[in-house]
Amino acid sequence: MDYCLNENVKIISFTLNNKKVKAIIDDKTTLLELIRNVFGLMGAKEGCGYGKCGSCTVIMNGKSVRSCITKASKAEGSEIVTIEGLGGDDFSLDPIQEAFIDGGAVQCGFCTPGIIMTLKALFTENPNASEEEIKKALKGHLCRCTGYETILKSALLAKERINNNKK
Repeated sequence: MDYCLNENVKIISFTLNNKKVKAIIDDKTTLLELIRNVFGLMGAKEGCGYGKCGSCTVIMNGKSVRSCITKASKAEGSEIVTIEGLGGDDFSLDPIQEAFIDGGAVQCGFCTPGIIMTLKALFTENPNASEEEIKKALKGHLCRCTGYETILKSALLAKERINNNKK
């Protein structure tokens, strides 16, 4: 980590959606502010600002994190993936994104990126996650539109598709 004008301002380097990047931050900058305001990636949203709603979830070093309460300085040397980093370079969708569309789990879409990123981290670590493990991973994600039933069905559909593609 390089220091700039004063010790509260730093230059950090990390990988964002498979690209090496650098940014100038201060001690107060959150990972969400960095992702949205510096890199222009709008998938992660600030819902509550306290890490309670899940709409800001991204993957850092393979784990889902609430970017609204994670300091940007934690990104130093990390690998971060946002919803914009899923799928392929040809703009294809990740199987979880496809399952959410096919399962009708996307309504207003505000919470969807955070939920999908949590599921991506879960299924990467445990492709055979049980329904209870999926529910536990999604605990704390707030959705005002779907009633959660279609989200769970779509998560199970995504798990099935991911496991079928591995055969």
